[in-house]
Amino acid sequence: MSVVIALAALALLMLAAYRGYSVILFAPIAALLAVLLTDPSAVAPAFTGVFMEKMVGFVKLYFPVFLLGAVFGKLIELSGFSRSIVAAAIRLLGTSQAMLVIVLVCALLTYGGVSLFVVVFAVYPFAAEMFRQSNIPKRLIPATIALGAFTFTMDALPGTPQIQNIIPTTFFNTTGWAAPWLGVIGSLFIFAAGMLFLRRQLNKARVAGEGYGNDLRNEPETASDLKLPNPLLALSPLVLVGAANLLFTHWIPQVYGKAHSLQLAGMAAPVTSDVAKLTGIWAVQAALLLGILLVLVSSYRVIRSKLAEGSKTAVSGALLAAMNTASEYGFGAVIASLPGFLVLANALKSIPDPLINQAVTVTTLAGITGSASGGMSIALAAMSEQFIAAAHAADIPLEVMHRVASMASGGMDTLPHNGAVITLLAVTGLTHREAYKDIFAITLIKTLAVFVVIGTFYATGIV
Repeated sequence: MSVVIALAALALLMLAAYRGYSVILFAPIAALLAVLLTDPSAVAPAFTGVFMEKMVGFVKLYFPVFLLGAVFGKLIELSGFSRSIVAAAIRLLGTSQAMLVIVLVCALLTYGGVSLFVVVFAVYPFAAEMFRQSNIPKRLIPATIALGAFTFTMDALPGTPQIQNIIPTTFFNTTGWAAPWLGVIGSLFIFAAGMLFLRRQLNKARVAGEGYGNDLRNEPETASDLKLPNPLLALSPLVLVGAANLLFTHWIPQVYGKAHSLQLAGMAAPVTSDVAKLTGIWAVQAALLLGILLVLVSSYRVIRSKLAEGSKTAVSGALLAAMNTASEYGFGAVIASLPGFLVLANALKSIPDPLINQAVTVTTLAGITGSASGGMSIALAAMSEQFIAAAHAADIPLEVMHRVASMASGGMDTLPHNGAVITLLAVTGLTHREAYKDIFAITLIKTLAVFVVIGTFYATGIV
């Protein structure tokens, strides 16, 4: 019964998200209904001590990233940088390659270390402009961005700095470059299958006479008569953000060490920061600030008349996206604390093959919690010793275990209640009904890729 309660809460939240209801409202409702059916006396403590604690903790860490990412994306719109890059890409590649260009831009930024959420804000203006000029249905933008940012460069491609590729290193004593050949094979499969799917959907839309669409929401605000800047200038903020993020990631630990204690004159006690855990966040924030400053300096005369209104729009979008994701994060924490979740996690231990066991366990828990990193952290914290023992018994290198765990985390995590999915749809101005089925197809491709990698390892022994 406890498992049914946990799954029912998940189903309720997915249904609410798919039907367009606010996740900020329904995440606590679904979570607390599950607590009510499990232990009525725990409802209030679970809300305050688990849901709100995790929700506020997420906002504390990540809201500045959402805010700066939204402002950065809005300035790219208003300055005409997005239109300039799109025009240059169309001249170079033609309108038929719009989807490929967006996937590659997302992949480049993600692999460069830019947060997935920031990529959504930064790339959407380019994608909207390019899809509009190429007359590609806007509803395909989320799936296109998801393929470029939420899949192979997130956890499959060796060396990616995304957290989904870093978490397994602490459990398996590996590096982010673990199982490089399997990672490349998985990445190529995801990229090829994803592009074939997107091309198929585009062809179906064109046969049906479907274009970009009308009466759309959250469209880029670039003036139609704006003189376009040089494409190299337009690209420079994106390049700066990627390069600065990489440099700050190396510099911050050198400056502050592993931990930093702040003691100002008015403080009763010092504040200690775990720099190792905050480096990625601080690096992205600093990089985005530099990108924003570059756009302002180079295009202030163009955007100054719309800067006040545009900044308000960006802040509103950042608040909505951050609160959606934070609310979902709180939901996952509550569900993970229920006995039904533990029963399900323990049941998954019965799968005999070590790689398949780990893949199914990680992707299932990621799907339930709606978080790739959250689901993988829960699975590895509870079962990594079992996975390691089984891998040694089967003579499976721990590098392979790392790559399978990382890729599996980004499989079924992108169900309708996933925070990144909800943010992506909010930023693009689309609903689950309009765009989620194509995102789900990318999710299935990503999940299948894990088993392609497992099959490749067993067939060839390649690592």
